[in-house]
Amino acid sequence: MEFFCYHRDRPGSLALRRELLEAHWSYMDRFDKEMIARGPTLSDDGEVPTGSVHIVDLPDPAAARAFAFDEPGYQAGVYRDVLLRRWRNMLGRTMWEFPGGRTGGRRYLVLGLGQGRAADLAVPPDRNELIAYGPLLSDDGTSRLGTAALVRAADPEAARAVLTGDGYADIEVHNWQSGGRPS
Repeated sequence: MEFFCYHRDRPGSLALRRELLEAHWSYMDRFDKEMIARGPTLSDDGEVPTGSVHIVDLPDPAAARAFAFDEPGYQAGVYRDVLLRRWRNMLGRTMWEFPGGRTGGRRYLVLGLGQGRAADLAVPPDRNELIAYGPLLSDDGTSRLGTAALVRAADPEAARAVLTGDGYADIEVHNWQSGGRPS
């Protein structure tokens, strides 16, 4: 089962986040084979982390909750909240298989949230700019609660356009970069 996990930073927690960076990477190293995508969201200027995205393939919802809530930053109070949802990998690849590589171009996390009419049921036509794409689902996988995409785009407006605007209660766009332990 695939899961989307987004830890949002608590205001004022940057020093603690930096202090726990090695512990975070060590924890995530344990899930290396299960990882579909990962990386931080960043402030508008791209300089300050604002959250942490992980898309993982785990056995069940209990394993996903343990993954999200045993993370060292969560345990220490770095994050203000966690969005954890079942997810379906509609591209069938990991971020490491993205044809555009791990660097180059501006990258964004786009979240379409809310139970409006069913929207974005198919992968958008320009797959070459999609790093990850899929629906956010209920725990049992039967209800669609939104869509999450990692996308390379010219600007936040172009990233937002990946989703159908009137299909969601809200669409969030966050600066994002490919993550993982530096080589």
